[in-house]
Amino acid sequence: MMKKNKWLDDGNAGQATRALHSGEMATDARENSPAMFVTSSFVFTSAAQAKAVFAEEESGNIYSRFTNPTVAAFEERLAALEGGERALATASGMAAIHAIFFSFLAAGDHLVVSRSVFGSTTNIATGILPRFGIQVDQVPLADPEAWRRAVRPNTRLFMVETPANPTLEMVDLAELAAIARGNNILLAVDNVFSTPCLQQPLKLGAHLVAHSGTKYLDGQGRVLGGAVVGSRSLLMGSLYPFLRNTGPTLSPFNAWVLLKGMETLPLRMDKHCENAEAVARYLESRPELAGAVRYPGLASHPQHELAKRQMRRFGGVVCLELGSRERAWAFIDRLRLATITANLGDSRTLVTHPATTTHGKLSEEARLAAGITQGLVRLSIGLEDSADILADLDQALVAL
Repeated sequence: MMKKNKWLDDGNAGQATRALHSGEMATDARENSPAMFVTSSFVFTSAAQAKAVFAEEESGNIYSRFTNPTVAAFEERLAALEGGERALATASGMAAIHAIFFSFLAAGDHLVVSRSVFGSTTNIATGILPRFGIQVDQVPLADPEAWRRAVRPNTRLFMVETPANPTLEMVDLAELAAIARGNNILLAVDNVFSTPCLQQPLKLGAHLVAHSGTKYLDGQGRVLGGAVVGSRSLLMGSLYPFLRNTGPTLSPFNAWVLLKGMETLPLRMDKHCENAEAVARYLESRPELAGAVRYPGLASHPQHELAKRQMRRFGGVVCLELGSRERAWAFIDRLRLATITANLGDSRTLVTHPATTTHGKLSEEARLAAGITQGLVRLSIGLEDSADILADLDQALVAL
């Protein structure tokens, strides 16, 4: 394999350039577009070479469960965009979250997780980890004192998502990282809503960044994928052995799709943000929606100033609080352009009712503690003409 564009190694390339050129390798065939290595295993020239590669005395691919050139290219590109030393790919975003928990926590350890995280993250933390002797506390995301009070001598990991899914609540990552590092605790951040184009948690002090490639990294709702980004020593020392032996493998095909999708990630994120900002301003301008619109880019968002400091732009997700499930469903069902689905980060505008879908397995008490009411609607704003999105929202609001 031959590495292309070696000048990227100096670290000075911009995000759009990294998105296009990082991780590019070429075979002896000198292909321009990345090759897809669809193979289960790799061959050796001799038994001695096989022994050397397995013993890590010589670099080389062994088995696609844990070494594959297409997957490695995806990992290198994502690490370059996040500003991390290394990335490790997984079969899905939840596989990445699961791998973080089981790589860095053991029986007797303590996890502190935000109340405002994706529903499946909460389900693993509160329903599965305690079965393995791991103690778990949930705290309000935006309250630094709550995080400080939650620290115990056996606390090993903080887990957050910011902006949170689906409430768009935020935490000051630099402040939380200072609390974590001051107590020898790892900080892991789910960065799916922002992507590295809008927010880079590692630069703010986080140790680990989790991604669902299924969302904006792909950007077209085609494949599942995930990854964890961090320092080489942290990932290769703890996470890699877990992934290698448990097998939540990203397929070469999915890695190739994600790799190609990321080529346009900076461009797409700017358009998502542009459309979402227009939608948020329009919705907030309607008198009947006073106080109902949630978006970090609005001055009415309680953490707008933090968003301006911590994010380059404000993301592609806008939420509405419509007061009841009946009103929320009536609004959703009347939409014509937007698609009803639980995914987000697609090129199309998507809508969902979190209380009965993405967070439907949580108890009502847990949902309300996370700020997820029956009236909450999540809109993932797509790449359509903004005028068409606004027209669709306008006609759907008649239902209210």
